Amino acid sequence: MIQVKGLCKSFDDFTALSDLNVHVETGSIYGLIGVNGSGKTTLIKHLTGVYMPDAGQIEYDGEDIYENIGVKERLGYIPDDLYFFNSYNIRDMASFYRKIYPRWNEPRYQAMLQEFGLSERRKISKFSKGMQKQAAFILTMSIMPDYLILDEPIDGLDPLIRKKVWRYVVSDVAERQMTVLVSSHNLREMEGICDYIGILSGGRMMIERDLEELKTDIHKVQIAFKDQQDRSFSDLNILHREKRGSVELLIVRDSGDHVKSVLKKEDPAVLDMLPLSLEEIFIYEMGGESSEIQSILF
Repeated sequence: MIQVKGLCKSFDDFTALSDLNVHVETGSIYGLIGVNGSGKTTLIKHLTGVYMPDAGQIEYDGEDIYENIGVKERLGYIPDDLYFFNSYNIRDMASFYRKIYPRWNEPRYQAMLQEFGLSERRKISKFSKGMQKQAAFILTMSIMPDYLILDEPIDGLDPLIRKKVWRYVVSDVAERQMTVLVSSHNLREMEGICDYIGILSGGRMMIERDLEELKTDIHKVQIAFKDQQDRSFSDLNILHREKRGSVELLIVRDSGDHVKSVLKKEDPAVLDMLPLSLEEIFIYEMGGESSEIQSILF
């Protein structure tokens, strides 16, 4: 389990993280989402032991991560901005990884290298961004990590390669109980693989829930009435409301049974409850369909 307790971090007069708590269950895939500037990168740099907290704790199965070589040997990290030694090819990088990661798996490395079809002799600096991502993934998965931190892991990858990447991740979670935290703006992909979701905003955790529970507690409702009387629906937790002709659209965070019970009392002519995607949930939880939020999603 990865636990973040009361994490605080400031840079001069700017507070990047404030009393932040995160819980990533062992053998699960946790999706971290938020708009640009929400604190995701700062959190990840704490999770990987790069930053020392101003206050709070970051623990991996009860052990602090900062300056803890034993934990870091079991931690795989693929950042958004990749770094390789300038003149190295994958074979050189693999030799470097073998020396610092005691659980290096040579058969897996060779199998993945063949499956992804990358040249072992070509300098990584000559690879495209997508090929560099693949190289980083091959090297990281070959250390057989117990914990895996991914920052925009599929950015620049074509659909076939993305499928291979997630297949390896999901397989290691199922077979070895690897624990994964992934930060990505690709919410469609996250919805398909994550068990838990954390929505970060302004350096604070807004929502941290099981994904299926989150999707069952927020609803898109289309409702219409025979008369034009205004109704407040004060018994519902309405995140968003808009009129579309004679039909009203409601985004409601409540149990489905409660929503239906309240709305049926108003004797609607039309009442439809529709599922929401993770993208839609994120948009409405962040305060509506603002241009800033849509710009990072679409």
